[in-house]
Amino acid sequence: MKYILLWTNPKNKPEENADRTLLFSRRNCAWNNCYLTEERKLIGNFSKYSIILFKAADMEYIQNSLDLPKKRYPNQKYVFVSEDFGASYSTCGRQWDGFFNWTWTYKLDSDLIWNYFVIRDVNGKIIGPKKNMNWLKLRDMKPVDSKFIMNLRSKTKVAAWFTSNCKTQSLREIFVNELQVYLDEYNLEVDIYGGCGKYRCPKILMNRCLKMVEREYYFYLAFENSLSQDYVTDIILHALNHNTVPVVLGGANYTRFMPDGAYLNALEYGPERLARRMFEVMQNLSVYQRFFRWKQHYSYHAHDEVPDTDNYCRLCALVNDRKAFNTFSLKKNFTDWWMPKGCLEK
Repeated sequence: MKYILLWTNPKNKPEENADRTLLFSRRNCAWNNCYLTEERKLIGNFSKYSIILFKAADMEYIQNSLDLPKKRYPNQKYVFVSEDFGASYSTCGRQWDGFFNWTWTYKLDSDLIWNYFVIRDVNGKIIGPKKNMNWLKLRDMKPVDSKFIMNLRSKTKVAAWFTSNCKTQSLREIFVNELQVYLDEYNLEVDIYGGCGKYRCPKILMNRCLKMVEREYYFYLAFENSLSQDYVTDIILHALNHNTVPVVLGGANYTRFMPDGAYLNALEYGPERLARRMFEVMQNLSVYQRFFRWKQHYSYHAHDEVPDTDNYCRLCALVNDRKAFNTFSLKKNFTDWWMPKGCLEK
């Protein structure tokens, strides 16, 4: 058995099913001999924990309280974990340089990548996301068929946006307001679903709502809540898997996540030019259908669709990788790697 300890504030209420006895077997992981817990005293010998996970959300507490393991054992790996954006300054400081052995985050150069989704080629082989993608050029992609084009004719509305977080680090809400000003010139309106808009889509009805998006909308605003490197969440799947063109806003290099010609980058266009481009594309179906040529060559999938790509299954597999576990590693320049440039000056 490989014991994994999540080091968190002991005063916090444990997460539901914190002692995840069946977490790995329920996911049908190839390796299911892992046990993830928040209980520090679950086993008498603390050295028996194979790895200790430190979540980014808890680092401020750990830093302020100096609540750390009393002894560090050479057979353990300390792992920094963040599935969310890294724009918090709680880990900004040299005290964490040389502390972590591994990183498990959404950044594509992490030791273990927290994937929001995976990309497969036409043969089903996983090809990304990764730092260097070898996409087919748009001119070399096969066109979509006539039936697919006919299905696009039902669209009448410019864009949908699903969000309930109305104040973000990326200031996406301000961009949408400015975009709407310029869309007004074309008598077009972004339909906002959730707590920040006038339309509603309960999670229980999400599949129905996404079918509606596929049927009625030309574009979907896949705007991230943070401008962080490699931070591209599965919200783009709302568009990519529902025949709608994603308009993206984020701090990532999007060529690592989508082929050219599959999306519009809001930050590259700016609100005025973006509104004009969206309007122009809506007027020309032959231009619009070219955004979907990638579908003849690639597909997008949730990370937990199969055990081989499940984030927790991959964690357990890594813990069981003797070569990786026995190889010395230490993140000496962790702050420079993780935090935004200039955080030390703030």
